[in-house]
Amino acid sequence: MNRLLERPGSAALLTGVAAFAVYRITVAPGVGFIDSGELSTVACTLGVAHPTGYPFYTLLGWLFSRLPLAHAEIARLNLMAALFCSAAAAILVLVFRRVILLSGKRPPGPSFPTVSACAGTLILAFSSTYWSQALEVEVYPLHLLLVSLVLLQFLRSGFPLPGEAPGERSWLLFAYTVGLAFTNHMTTVLLAPALLYMYFARYGGSRGSWRRLMRLSIPFLAGLSLYLYVPLRASRAPVLNWGYALTPERFLWHVSGKQYQVWMFSSMDVVGRQLSYFMRDLPGEFAYVGLLLSIAGSLALWRGNRRLAIGVALLFFVCIAYAANYDIHDIDSYFLLAYICVGMAAAVGLSAAARAASRWFPRRKNLLPLVLLSSCIIPLVAHFRDADESGDHLVEDYTMNMFSSLRPDAVVISYQWDYWVSASYYYQIVGQFRPDVTVIDKELLRRSWYLKELEHRRPWLIAASRPEVNAFLAQVDLFEHALPYDPAQIEARYVGMIESFIRHSMSTRPVYVTGEIEPGFTRGLARLPEGLAFRLSAGGGEIPSPVPPFTYRPFSRPGRLEDMIRRLYADACLSRGEYFLSNFHDVQEARKCLENANLYAPASLRGRRLAALLQH
Repeated sequence: MNRLLERPGSAALLTGVAAFAVYRITVAPGVGFIDSGELSTVACTLGVAHPTGYPFYTLLGWLFSRLPLAHAEIARLNLMAALFCSAAAAILVLVFRRVILLSGKRPPGPSFPTVSACAGTLILAFSSTYWSQALEVEVYPLHLLLVSLVLLQFLRSGFPLPGEAPGERSWLLFAYTVGLAFTNHMTTVLLAPALLYMYFARYGGSRGSWRRLMRLSIPFLAGLSLYLYVPLRASRAPVLNWGYALTPERFLWHVSGKQYQVWMFSSMDVVGRQLSYFMRDLPGEFAYVGLLLSIAGSLALWRGNRRLAIGVALLFFVCIAYAANYDIHDIDSYFLLAYICVGMAAAVGLSAAARAASRWFPRRKNLLPLVLLSSCIIPLVAHFRDADESGDHLVEDYTMNMFSSLRPDAVVISYQWDYWVSASYYYQIVGQFRPDVTVIDKELLRRSWYLKELEHRRPWLIAASRPEVNAFLAQVDLFEHALPYDPAQIEARYVGMIESFIRHSMSTRPVYVTGEIEPGFTRGLARLPEGLAFRLSAGGGEIPSPVPPFTYRPFSRPGRLEDMIRRLYADACLSRGEYFLSNFHDVQEARKCLENANLYAPASLRGRRLAALLQH
């Protein structure tokens, strides 16, 4: 055992395999919430993803989607996420071991730096957010892998251990890896303050230092050049072509994430809320043991290598400062760099604990590696139940039930991106399921590129409303180019365009909206509750069509998204019950709908109101 742990490469590989074994049995079976459906579609079709484009993820995802690893493309891509997170864990073992050796404290034995690094890495690998990234398709698993590679190559190049002579080639590989990392996620820039500080603290500001940085710009740009995929592929009109980045202007908008900048640095209230969320969840994120070890490790690192300690602190605090200023709900993945720092400090803390224990219990020294490794069992056991997504079919079932609610050739306007609109891309384009249905995302209609995509996929929709579309585009063009505009004019043209889509489509097709679409968009039309959507009708008092029973596989884990999808089911049942009670005084049908609603969200406020009406 000790001989194995003295070989860092073998120990790192075993750590990655151990993480993958756990991820494999907890990985999600299908499409997940938020961007999972869109990103899997982009990977399977070589499309262009939402900003910032993620070309490296797209190309690797396309390769994985064609490997004979599972029965469906989405399952293969979910396994890709597990593999990337496991590979990142293996590399982080080498990063953490190097930090331990650079911390200035002599380990009690040759195996202890490696075993401490393995244990610290597994504590990180089984933390809540890191584990969640390994279970379904997203860009963050590859981001973790690339960030880990960047950190390892930087430490190997700039802080060699005794007996190492990395040379300039190592720096060139580092720069190329940084460029590649940027082509997957632009938050790679958060590494810059810490790495630049450590570089100049190590080499100073001499001409040689600056000349090296100038030379490194060439391999960096070579890695970054993969971003040319975005305009090149956009010019081929893929089925999913977010942003239509065909011009230098639109390309810049896309890679800079212009449409999301409105959520950045918006207010101190956002900072306070996100910081409170991070601090509240941090202890439980690592099942407390990781945080306690990281505090001890931070102190040990500060005493042993102050320069390295400052670099790690910069990684941690720059990440927190950035994430705290981003006003989104799904913020957890933006804290990943900070969590890597916690895992790193925990590994140093375990090494310090091993030194102390070897002095206190010299006769038990051979058992210490097993004791150190056992520390990772605590987060594994503590988080397993909440992390396990192997039985999560919520999005798949909801999407299928939504499609079953819609008549042939239906048009449906929705703002449920997180629950089924994103997933509909995968099932319609990759799975060729219900291609007759036209799904329109109400909020994406505010973007000029989305109207181009709709015209590409559904030319009849845009052609029938061409005057209204052009009138809206004339106004939104002012907004997108930061020219003076009238918000009231944009909104009026926007509403008029949607009303035109509805009016012209209703002449030949059934048109639906989902419950969150405001009444102002459907003025003068009745909403008939049919399954999970409302069919629009020019008349009143019409009996809604019966809908096949929902296919619903319960998944007991609570959460913002999971709870909301259950509420959406309940609201659909209650809407139907309320409609039958108010229009036809059908108490029996209303009671049946209430019973069905309680299967998904028992004793909701709206359900209690319907129950009170039925009692009277």
